[in-house]
Amino acid sequence: MRRRPRVGGHASAATRRRRRAPPRASRRSVASVSRRGRSETVLVRRVDASGSQRGPDELAVEEPLEIRLDGNLVGTTMRTPGHDHELAAGLCHGDGLLAGAVVRRVRYCMPGGSCAPRLAGRGPGPPPPADLAPDAARFNVVDVETGGAAPVPVPRVGTTTSSCGLCGSTSIDELRARLAPLPPVEPFPLGVLVGVAERVRPDQELFAATGAVHAAAAFDRAGEPLVVREDIGRHNAVDKVVGRLLLDGRLPPGGDLGLYVSGRASFEIVQKAWAAGFAAVVAVSAPSALAVEAARTAGLTLAGFVRGGRLNLYSPG
Repeated sequence: MRRRPRVGGHASAATRRRRRAPPRASRRSVASVSRRGRSETVLVRRVDASGSQRGPDELAVEEPLEIRLDGNLVGTTMRTPGHDHELAAGLCHGDGLLAGAVVRRVRYCMPGGSCAPRLAGRGPGPPPPADLAPDAARFNVVDVETGGAAPVPVPRVGTTTSSCGLCGSTSIDELRARLAPLPPVEPFPLGVLVGVAERVRPDQELFAATGAVHAAAAFDRAGEPLVVREDIGRHNAVDKVVGRLLLDGRLPPGGDLGLYVSGRASFEIVQKAWAAGFAAVVAVSAPSALAVEAARTAGLTLAGFVRGGRLNLYSPG
């Protein structure tokens, strides 16, 4: 059976391996390049029962990304550089900041460049407050542009950690007010859900190199991964997947796509999946109690502990 092409022009893992020359060059996208890339090598001392020796070790890079919406500050999150435009667009969508507005463009705000805030319906406004020092701005400030169609966001103060992300809704009642239950769809076959992790693993190249990042993936009803993204923050990885689908005009997916995450399924992960219209969430680890409640409220399939040919099905209950 022919494999479906991946969203965003991604080839299969085998095809990428054939194309990779030299290996490290393929990890860096020109469109998403950072000052240092997604990983860097340091010398470490490895110690075991036989003694110690020095050698190279590859580490995932973690840097701040300041996100703006029409020039207005949303907040700053710690992330692994790469696919920054997708991260910014996906976060704005998942947190309801777009309010139905169409994303016209996403771009980096270079030092001295013009990313002036555009107040809704009133043209450019005063200079935006910045969370980042001027020397950290290159490729670390991204603006999501809707032409002023989106409401002016309330900025989140300070820099959030990669484990938290920029949190959106904080209660089931708030989600009910913002999101309608998902339309009923045919459930994903359990055999498909059980096998998703193994099909995503070949695309987790940064994890294989560093052991320090999470993965998220959008997969179809055959279990084929269509978009795979990695980041030191699992919320960021999900935002990158959602952002890619949004920029490709694939949201909502109409019940045809599920979301895979390589860690636990928190309330925040389920919230993002619900907002994007995923029909299922598959997690390698456990969900939280609030995540299960949110999934059942949304009418979203939620599976946890998906490993070794087994899973726990938490929603539907």
